[in-house]
Amino acid sequence: MDRLDHKHRSWNMSRVHGKNTKPELIVRKYLYANGVRYRLHAKLPGRPDIIVRKKKLAIFVNGCFWHAHDCKRFSWPQTNVEFWKDKIESNAARDNKNYAQLKAEGWRVFVIWQCQIKNDIDTALEEVLNECHV
Repeated sequence: MDRLDHKHRSWNMSRVHGKNTKPELIVRKYLYANGVRYRLHAKLPGRPDIIVRKKKLAIFVNGCFWHAHDCKRFSWPQTNVEFWKDKIESNAARDNKNYAQLKAEGWRVFVIWQCQIKNDIDTALEEVLNECHV
């Protein structure tokens, strides 16, 4: 049972945005401070959050819930189960299709997860920086 009524739940969900999220801003700030120049939300398959054109690197900063990451931060919702199962599974399938299409076009794909930024930010940011310098 949802503890919020439909109106309040709808209002909460309307505030969830796909661009300029806190984890994305953390990654962008770190990259810029380390001399990596990038572009945002390029018109490529899947609209990567960050691209480094020189290195042909597409970086996605994904939320664990919305993209069904296999971690402790993700759990299936207990209400409206069928809707959420379809929604989240289609998100994950679309992600995989976009990653494959980017790779076919010669791009390297790097996914950084919300839980990586929350749990071990230094390691996560070093990994993304290493990808930019490869």
